[in-house]
Amino acid sequence: MQRTATLFRVLADSTRLRLLRVLSHDRFNVSELTGILGIAQSSVSRHLTLLKDAALVSEEREGGFVYYRLRDQDQAHAHAPLWAVLSAEFAAGGGDRATAPDGVRMQEVLRRRREEFDPSSDPRQIVPGRSWAAWARALGHLLPALDVADVGCGEGYLTLEIARWARHVTGVDRSDDVLERAKAMSERRQVANVTWRKGDLARVPLRDESIDLAVFSQSLRYATDVERVLAETSRVLRPGGRVLILDLKEHDQAWVQARFGDHRAGFAPGEIESLLQAAGFRAVRQSIGTRQPGNPFVVVIASGTWPPRNRMR
Repeated sequence: MQRTATLFRVLADSTRLRLLRVLSHDRFNVSELTGILGIAQSSVSRHLTLLKDAALVSEEREGGFVYYRLRDQDQAHAHAPLWAVLSAEFAAGGGDRATAPDGVRMQEVLRRRREEFDPSSDPRQIVPGRSWAAWARALGHLLPALDVADVGCGEGYLTLEIARWARHVTGVDRSDDVLERAKAMSERRQVANVTWRKGDLARVPLRDESIDLAVFSQSLRYATDVERVLAETSRVLRPGGRVLILDLKEHDQAWVQARFGDHRAGFAPGEIESLLQAAGFRAVRQSIGTRQPGNPFVVVIASGTWPPRNRMR
């Protein structure tokens, strides 16, 4: 009876039930679970220890990581009726507002695994050196040396990737904290062709006609006035320069705006294309970057060219 009482005390916690619900889909490490549940890593570790002690969760080591999964139910006959009840409850609560964000964030973790060719779930994916990062860097070999602005650069991960093929990159962000982290990372990597500048999307600290390419990677949805941002972009672009935008298609995940401070929940279909055309850009293109079943986040890619002087009206 004491063991049964302990088991139900372990289950009488919403966070531990959320963990079990996520682990019913796949195995995850502590770092992944921290991102999915949005709570501290120490708290995730403590709850996992209790679930493991109750024989509800098992762990396995692979590639330097410790992964957690639901304990093999065939080996846990005493818990078989319990698993049946929990599975039914998890299925019935799929649309619950309190747990729906967990499912969305879990899909994002699984998407990253697939895009990084993580072999953890499919041994057939083991191909030495296979990665999207290597493919992106290979494409960089085909690009000309350009002066680039990464507008809304954040901590500078993409900025430093661009620096591999660009003549010079200016990373622009309004946050002193993230710029300091970006500077520190560029110094550690000894990247010499990057300048970090504090500025707003609509007030870029660059001279007129000073860059060949303006990149907005997951930053345009933070703008309060997109039209003004694109007008500012055209100011700093050289004639014939280009703008490249990666952002989200409009979605219904309210927690994203609350957590990250997005001004808008993505862009309606065709909206970025229309905004670029209205701002005077030519040869505008828009396409879908990534779309995964069950994941509400769809990446939209758009580009346009600022016309040479003899074509501007």
